[in-house]
Amino acid sequence: MKRIFSYPAALAAAGLLLGGCNSKPTETDTSKTAVVVPGETNAASDSTATVATAAGTGAVKPTGPKPAWGPTIAPEMQAVIEQLMSFKVPPLTSLTPQAARKNPTAADAAMKEMKVAGIPMPPMNVDTVGKTLVPGVKARIYTPKTGTAPFPVIVYYHGGGWVIAGVDTYSSSAQALAEDVGAVVVSVAYRQAPEHKFPTAHDDSFAAYQWVLKNAASIKGDPKNVAVVGESAGGGLAGAVSMMARDKKVALPKYQVLVYPIAGYDQNTPSYLKATDYVPLNKAAMGWFFKNYLRTPADGKDPRIDLVNANLKGLPPTTIIGAELDPLMSEGKTLADNLEKAGVKVDYKLYPGTTHEFYGMGAVVPQAKEAEQLAAADLKKAFGK
Repeated sequence: MKRIFSYPAALAAAGLLLGGCNSKPTETDTSKTAVVVPGETNAASDSTATVATAAGTGAVKPTGPKPAWGPTIAPEMQAVIEQLMSFKVPPLTSLTPQAARKNPTAADAAMKEMKVAGIPMPPMNVDTVGKTLVPGVKARIYTPKTGTAPFPVIVYYHGGGWVIAGVDTYSSSAQALAEDVGAVVVSVAYRQAPEHKFPTAHDDSFAAYQWVLKNAASIKGDPKNVAVVGESAGGGLAGAVSMMARDKKVALPKYQVLVYPIAGYDQNTPSYLKATDYVPLNKAAMGWFFKNYLRTPADGKDPRIDLVNANLKGLPPTTIIGAELDPLMSEGKTLADNLEKAGVKVDYKLYPGTTHEFYGMGAVVPQAKEAEQLAAADLKKAFGK
């Protein structure tokens, strides 16, 4: 991980598109051709034009029939999955974590599809810098090139099942948040399993949040206007950070956005039972992630993992984004329902035809752009923008 904050010229010019659950390690991600998800501040890449480029002209098209596991998959999503399948990646469960970190990613697939479809790379409208927040925990900080400080701050937690991927793999999501919301985004590189078991990633995530509260002014941020956002494992981390802040009497986030969060340990929910063959994430892969991160199965019942059964009272207003073809779909909806029962204001949106990892692919998948716009709109409202 030592090259994680080596930000080459290619990545400085554009943010890396979101990666999948079978991800290369972050030190190799930085050498890839970079692709950015357009932001509202980029006049040359208006969101309407982006969707038209990616889908309206028919540029992004699948080449084969819909997969048996995904009869409802959207065409653009299918095109990305076809590219991912073309890499012939071994099943995650057959690999060690170290080997899994070297696999091609959904980012590779999306970038390949962009090349095939002739979708251009828009410019990058944020500045970036790597920073050590606390011992063992680094971050990449995205600061808007336009606007007036102090900016609101988003603490962002990437996905990868607590085991694989990193801030490079999920750079497009962090960049889109910074550009679309007009916020400083602190993308946290928490330590990963199996080298660092539960609750290390959770403790690192909370430590990063506390650092932001104490040091927001040093990064042009407003310490009174801080939100948390996460995807997949990162979505679970963001939710856990909010609970930890509540329980430890630390200032709560103004808002939280949880994108298909890992929010439970029950692997027999309706969506899990349908997810035997899903790509890029299926039931067996989730079992592999749990095995590598948790010390024992008992950890799965810890409220920081099992959010759906946790005390959810007093948490900040929440947006939950779900994907239809995702083993985590059921628990995301259950979490939304349980938050509402606990008196929390919730904006829940399920995107039909999408798979796990679709968020951040706004340059290719129209539903991803819609999800990014939803998250940005809800965050801007929470920040009073």
